[in-house]
Amino acid sequence: MISQTELKEFLDEKYYQYNVPEFIESDPIQIPHMFSKKENIEISAFLTSTIAWGQRKTIIKNAKFLLNLMDNSPFDFVLNVTEKELKIFENFKHRTFNGEDCMYFIKSLQNIYKNHGGLQNVFYKAYSQNQEIKDSLLYFRQVFFQLNHPKRTTKHISNIEKKSAAKRLNLFLMWMIRNDNRAVHFELWENFSPSKLYIPLDVHCGNIGRKLNLLHRKQNDWLAVSELTNKLKEFDDQDPVKYDFALFGIGVNDDL
Repeated sequence: MISQTELKEFLDEKYYQYNVPEFIESDPIQIPHMFSKKENIEISAFLTSTIAWGQRKTIIKNAKFLLNLMDNSPFDFVLNVTEKELKIFENFKHRTFNGEDCMYFIKSLQNIYKNHGGLQNVFYKAYSQNQEIKDSLLYFRQVFFQLNHPKRTTKHISNIEKKSAAKRLNLFLMWMIRNDNRAVHFELWENFSPSKLYIPLDVHCGNIGRKLNLLHRKQNDWLAVSELTNKLKEFDDQDPVKYDFALFGIGVNDDL
């Protein structure tokens, strides 16, 4: 049986193998890398992570199309879009995320930037109390659905109170908060600690986690997210989610 030391060495090796700038070329994170302005990075990253399920090529294609509808100036567009102009999103579709969802997302982002100080401020307001990302996820969902919204759209912002894994929100936060010194993640939100992040648990990470005996829970839910993140903290308690590169890379490339 592999020892803890050997397992850490293996995961570190895979982390360094996959956490490279070349990773950007085939990953949805390339979308926010198109921008330099903070708010443009945030908004494009949030919208891209929102549709980050399914084939990566399709995610990238649809995210580019979505931003093209926003004249590739997401912050300016969000601040100034009118109800009438929102109709350009009517026919947008990515799997179960449709035009109706998209229109509400843009309206809610406008509310967040005009009335709540922006995405970073909303997530930080709850986090600042106890330095807990869980609090951020719960508070953000409350703020996001402050406006009148289609009931169907609520499924696109995960509710961890219902044990959701919140993969896409954790992915977004990882992009915004981590500094990997390898030009992949952004370290845009410096008032958060990477040590508090949770692994963005998807099928690949879950399956590889179980094969490596890092995860025992069978469902990919919030309890599994907590279990796997806590286990990864044994290898690096300051930056546990860096191993997302290792688990995802091993899973996608069948590298085990």
